[in-house]
Amino acid sequence: MNAILDFLRGGLLHLSVWELIGVTLVLTHITIAAVTIFLHRSQAHRGLELHPVVMHFFRFWLWFTTGMVTKEWVAIHRKHHARCERDGDPHSPVVFGLSKVFFRGSELYRLEAANVQTLQRYGHGTPDDWIERHLYTPYSLWGLLILLVLDVVLFGVLGLTVWAVQMAWIPFWAAGVINGLGHAWGYRNYDCPDASTNVSPWGILVGGEELHNNHHAYGTSAKFSTKWYEFDLGWFYIRILQALGLARVKKLAPKLRLEPAQPPVAIDALSLNTLQGVIAHRYEILARYSRVLKKAVAAELAGLKATRSDTEQDCKWTLLRNCRKWLMHDQSALAPAQRAQIERVLEETPDLSTLVQMRRDLSALWESSSASSEQLLADLRAWCQRAQQSRIVELEQFAYRLRRYAV
Repeated sequence: MNAILDFLRGGLLHLSVWELIGVTLVLTHITIAAVTIFLHRSQAHRGLELHPVVMHFFRFWLWFTTGMVTKEWVAIHRKHHARCERDGDPHSPVVFGLSKVFFRGSELYRLEAANVQTLQRYGHGTPDDWIERHLYTPYSLWGLLILLVLDVVLFGVLGLTVWAVQMAWIPFWAAGVINGLGHAWGYRNYDCPDASTNVSPWGILVGGEELHNNHHAYGTSAKFSTKWYEFDLGWFYIRILQALGLARVKKLAPKLRLEPAQPPVAIDALSLNTLQGVIAHRYEILARYSRVLKKAVAAELAGLKATRSDTEQDCKWTLLRNCRKWLMHDQSALAPAQRAQIERVLEETPDLSTLVQMRRDLSALWESSSASSEQLLADLRAWCQRAQQSRIVELEQFAYRLRRYAV
């Protein structure tokens, strides 16, 4: 009897509480690495190729510790990118609300995994060998049951807690934090057409997935960090695998390159290389432009605030303050009432009207799918010419920088 009780208390290993916590963190971190390296960067976006041994280890580990099917995860994630923040996005806080995605993200995942059309359209190119067809997909829960038994055998009754943490780890961090907070809270390096954010500049807890805005800007890049102060732990692991000949990086985000600041590039001298640089770094450029626009809005609000004793000025200040965030958004994403308020503001603030219109015209450079390179280059030259003649200092400075972009 004592032997049985002793086994139940500590299992075969009889670890201390701190040792058990350490083992649990290591096991869950391996799962995080498998998700970000194998499922996300390799399978969903094809940013790197993994050696068959490494790939199958990750496949086995995910079956063993999460019960996730590769094709389902990949299809759901690809659909998220294709329909981001719009109807059809499987887990957007903009569509479902932050609370639902954060607390019920795994439920949204299961609902979309049952959508046969999603799997057929977005799940192509995933493993389809014998073991996938006869074990991993049809018996996805077997791994979890085996893991439960193994946890209890190794750690005793506390193995139930270890198993529970393993079951909750991915639903909380991936489905809740990244899919939820990663589209609602944080900072943005790139003004891409969605609500993605970088939750933290140090991608450690979720293996680099914290750099979610960077990923949405350059979806196929195997590396998620783009700024000098950002750290992507998943990329660190990929570099180790690469050094061992177990991984091959296929795609990376383009590196920002600027021509020398002096002398300034003449508008007529802008080349196709400049155009390509502008298009390649369009989300970084829009993010910079948003900062110019925010600065102009802040200056306008300060000017109106100084004369708020005037009833008309007070109304203008209130109106601009209420809709200042909408000025940064694509007009098509706004409600009619919001667009109407913006139009009222722009009618009364000529400089802001110019800045907003110039932002729309700049976006049109890379949104056009039918214009030739020569036409786009002519449009870029015309845009820079208008910016230079705008008499808005920040816009003129922005145009000078824009003319320095290159590939």
